[in-house]
Order: sequence, then structure tokens, then C-alpha cells
Amino acid sequence: MGHPLGAVGRGRRGGEGRPPYNRARWFLRTLPPLIILGGVLFDVSTPAPYTASPMLAAAPLVAAPFFPLVTTLLTGIAAVLASVGLYLFSDDVTRAPAVAETLTVFTVSVLALLINRVVRRSGERLASARVIAETAQKAVLPTPAERIGGLRCAARYEAAQADAFIGGDLFAVQDTPHGVRLVVGDVRGKGLDAVEAVAVVIGAFREAAEQERTLEGVARRLERALDREGTRRDSLDAVEGFTTAVLAEVPRSDGSGTFDGFVRVVNRGHPSPLMLYGDGRVETVDPSRPALPLGMGDLASWPDRAEARPYPPGTTLLFYTDGLSEARDARGVFYDPAERLAGRIFPGPEEVLDALVDDVRLHTGGGATDDMALLALSRPAAGQPERRRTMPVVPPGGPRHRPSGGLRHRLPGGSGQRPSDGPGHQG
Repeated sequence: MGHPLGAVGRGRRGGEGRPPYNRARWFLRTLPPLIILGGVLFDVSTPAPYTASPMLAAAPLVAAPFFPLVTTLLTGIAAVLASVGLYLFSDDVTRAPAVAETLTVFTVSVLALLINRVVRRSGERLASARVIAETAQKAVLPTPAERIGGLRCAARYEAAQADAFIGGDLFAVQDTPHGVRLVVGDVRGKGLDAVEAVAVVIGAFREAAEQERTLEGVARRLERALDREGTRRDSLDAVEGFTTAVLAEVPRSDGSGTFDGFVRVVNRGHPSPLMLYGDGRVETVDPSRPALPLGMGDLASWPDRAEARPYPPGTTLLFYTDGLSEARDARGVFYDPAERLAGRIFPGPEEVLDALVDDVRLHTGGGATDDMALLALSRPAAGQPERRRTMPVVPPGGPRHRPSGGLRHRLPGGSGQRPSDGPGHQG
């Protein structure tokens, strides 16, 4: 395993990300005056045929997209004054080339003000679009509560594009009279059509999860909802549209309100979820019989069959889309979540997702090509605290330079213990 899970956390990303960002901001702030100063020095130290007007004209253009209007205006004024001052210094201010070059700097400065205005308007529109996109994501994919029906839950949506908030991946969790039910899926395609299909699946699931007595019935309702959506469309999606999905149900004992100790799963062509046990073991919840994705019922027809698996206390169920399992490194090697998670122990579902997101970024070098939806559902063990923390120790230079003993977690007493040694590392 190239990078141990848990070696990188939010604090490390924030702590190491700020200095380069601050240096970049400082460089941008000083760049326009440095260009003007460099132009003045160049003009003074070179023979008369050489002129600094291109550098002086470049200064307001550099300031336009990065600075407010007032700063751009002051930069343009400084460039024009520097141009005039240089020709006064050389007693050449009245000659035609001097006048033409000064007018050129002045004209470019005016254009820089117009560019600044256009950029500011575009930035405002982009900010408005981001707010709308974020609101749409919260409406279509609301963040689940931390506790649902006695289970601990965490969800994460990682878009491949930095400015995107939602795509074709989906998840939903709901506490119903039949137990806690969830769906994780991936709609074929991108763009608004995929978002529309996500809304259809989520809406159908919300209704069916409450009304259907069986998980198989929920799957049939989703199939019918996608069929109706397909017939409504006249595009290629009406023929080739489908959604991979995995549905799960954690039932309760009749009348007792406690869980039966198992989970039912219906998998419709989706990556198999993982069962993370409290001792670090990882099992893949593979279906005994492969099934086609939702929306492809015309190609084959067979009854859905929910398969039950033991779900003991202290176990976490991890559901994900192919954006995780198909993430590649620079050599083209796929990310294997089962292998990377084996032997690792986490305090809860939120920490599992934090570690996964960080580890995938390390694996891909930050160059993910597909959206990634993650959902983790944990069944607390008897006497387990509401919240526990691990404090990862990151060696200098990052996880590649970790000590030979492997990743260790700092305990309150100052000692270290490997995650594979058991749950004692949790503080």
C-alpha cells in the first residue's frame, strides 16, 4: 500500500495549503509595481532605440483580472506617469514616438479598466451560479443526519470538476417503518440530464421506501420511475439511459425497536459495498447473482432478490460509486478500496470518509476524472461513546517518509500504537 489511510487529515491539508496560497497572493499584489519598476530600470539602462512602453502597458493588464477597479486605475495612472517621466528625463517628450507610446500606455490602461469591469461581472455571475448549484445539491442530495434510526451515518459527494457541485451520482438514507433504508447509485451520462435522472430516482426512493414492505418492492418502484422518465424523453437517453444502484435495508425486530443484526442488499449492477468490521477485517458484499442496472428491464426480466448478510455491532457499511474504484494513479492502476481499508480501524463513518477522500487524492495526484459519492453507515457497539477521535501523526515530508513502524496514532498519554493493533488507538 503506497499511502496509509488516515495519514492525511483536514488539518494537514489546511495547514500546508495556506503558505503557498499566501505566497501566490503576495506575488500577484507586487507584480504590477514590479513590472513598472522593471520597465523604468530597463529604459534608463538601455540605449535610446529601446523603450519600456510594452512593460508599462502590461502592468494595468496584469492588474485588471486580479485587483479591484481602484487598484487597476492607480496602476494605469502610475504606468502613464512613468512613461511621461521617462521621456521628460531624456528630453524626448515632444517627439512623435514619445507621444505615440504614451498614448498607447494610456489606451491600454483604459482597456484594462473595461476588462476589470467585465471580469468583476463574470465573477459575480459565477458566484451566483455556484450558490444556485450548491442550493440545488442540497435540495436533491441533502446531507443525511449523523444519526438515523440508531445508526451513525456520513455521506460525501466529491465532484471531479472543482466548480461542479452535483452530477450523476446519488445517495439517500431514510428511517422508515420497515427499518433504515438507503440507496446509492450512478446515473449514466453527465450534465443536466443526469441531474434530472438523479432527482427522479431520489424522489421515487423517498416515496417507495416508506410504502413498500420489501426492499425488492422498492427496487421495482425505481425501475418503473425510470421507465416513465425514459418514455418522456425523445433523446438518446430514452434508449440508452440506465442507473446502477445498490439498495440496502437494516430491519428492526418486530415491536422491539432494536436491529435484527443483519442487512439486506439488492444490487443492480453497482460496485459492491464493503463491510468494515471492528477488528479491521474487510469483506465485499457481492451479489450471488449479477443483475442489470435500473432502467434496463426491457433487455431481461427476473425478480429482484434481497440478500441478507450479518451486520454485527461495531461494523461499518461503506457504499460508493465507481468514481472511487476507477480512480487511477499515474501508472494507470485502479484504486482498490478493499485493499486500502484492510487492517484499518476508524472511530466512525465520518473518519472513514475523510481518510478515503484524502487517500484517493494521494493515489490520483488530485486528478480525479469522475464524480465520487460515498456513504458510510455504522452500527454502534454496546457502550461505544457517541463520538471518538483519532489524532494521526504525520511524519515530516508526508506519509511517504513515515517511520518503519508504520502509521501510528498519538494517544493521550503520549505513546503510539498502530491501527492494526486494535481499537486501543482510539482516544
